Amino acid sequence: MSSPNMPAQDSMTLVQPIPVQADLATADVGLIDFAKKAGKNIFSVIPDATRTQSYLKGPARIHYVCDPEMVTELLAGAGRRFPKAAFTHNVIGPVVGNGMILSEGEKWRSQRHRYAPLFAARNLPVLTRHFAQTGDELAAFFARAQGEVDVSDAAQEATLTNISRVMFSGNEAVSKEDVRLGMRRFTDYISYMSLFDLMGLPKWMPRLKWLRSKKAIRDLRQLTHDVITNRRAARHAEAVDFLDLLIEALQTDKEDIETTVDNLLTFVAAGYETSANTVAWGLYLLAMHPQVQADLRAEVIEVCGAGPIGFADLPKMPKLHAHVRETLRMYPAGALFARDASEEVTIKDVTFKKGDVIMFPVYALHRNELLWENAALYQHDRFLNRKYPRGQYIPFGDGPRICIGAQYAETEIMVLLASALRGASFELTEHPVAPPNLTFTMRPDGPLMLRAVPVGQAASE
Repeated sequence: MSSPNMPAQDSMTLVQPIPVQADLATADVGLIDFAKKAGKNIFSVIPDATRTQSYLKGPARIHYVCDPEMVTELLAGAGRRFPKAAFTHNVIGPVVGNGMILSEGEKWRSQRHRYAPLFAARNLPVLTRHFAQTGDELAAFFARAQGEVDVSDAAQEATLTNISRVMFSGNEAVSKEDVRLGMRRFTDYISYMSLFDLMGLPKWMPRLKWLRSKKAIRDLRQLTHDVITNRRAARHAEAVDFLDLLIEALQTDKEDIETTVDNLLTFVAAGYETSANTVAWGLYLLAMHPQVQADLRAEVIEVCGAGPIGFADLPKMPKLHAHVRETLRMYPAGALFARDASEEVTIKDVTFKKGDVIMFPVYALHRNELLWENAALYQHDRFLNRKYPRGQYIPFGDGPRICIGAQYAETEIMVLLASALRGASFELTEHPVAPPNLTFTMRPDGPLMLRAVPVGQAASE
């Protein structure tokens, strides 16, 4: 296998570098081993055969589904009402409570209806201005670095800054550092998966994670509560950020403050590390393919010059959009999700019984050799002027519960990547790139070190 750090080959060369891959399970995993290993890295229990087969039966009552037609039927057809898996509730329930990510039935529908307008395209120009400001700061950071830098950590700082600007702004009593610290502790909490949670043991049995982080979660919830209360008391005349849009929705459709806190933290959980990791993986892939990187930089400069990157500019950068989609194919932040069958259903000769756990290993689906040509390789034009069958590409899920913030996320990722490319050129280093690790989200299992060179300097050398 080619090293993930070897220089990218010319496009006419037959041999291409293989980007770093997750270490999936090559041996059978029993239920107890499943629970023990999954808490540290879910990839260690996902069968490697999910990359070469369309369906697999796992231990106990677990099913792995990688057939696009089955995926579509389970998420948008006969199984569209199947609830989130119980272990998902166990892992993140203490943090996001009754927020939209975990609620079911009428409660979920009312919340979805309430918050969908916040993520509508008409609101994205306002939010894009904040993303662009953060993007300029990220580009300046990379240009100043002039050497090796952990792009994963830098991307996390950028998305934390965006959260501070669009979700926690306007409160002088809350410092950006308090928000960043709270967000990092929050992410650590939901990324630690207890063996007890995975095994479905009673909630009254103490978890180690409670001792580690419960105060941090209480503090973050209180901070969120204070920010919402203060903004309600001093609203802007016109919406300037996500928090204004959220409170505007609340004025017309009342809900209790705790549910509002649940949902704001839900949006943070879904949008902080996910976007950051996609930006980091996107820069890594471009470092492996310098000619593609140069082409994307030229596209960004042709469309935006040195001026602000606006929402209206994004459709004019199809190559960048294709790169983002290919990055999400290879490194989907939501690399696995699950549903519990609430009734018996048979799809393509596979019967799912009530109580079965249906796993959707998105990472493996996106690299399944039955579905994708050169599945393990990065192909920058894979999504240029081409569509794939429904259920084959699901970085944001599918069906009624498709990610409500999908366009928000793609907008943020495109703006941050475009900004970074204008400021610096990125190269591989001698540091090995660790395989992806999957807990609540998929992240590099260690620093992702690249060399950043200011664009002007790179052009003159």
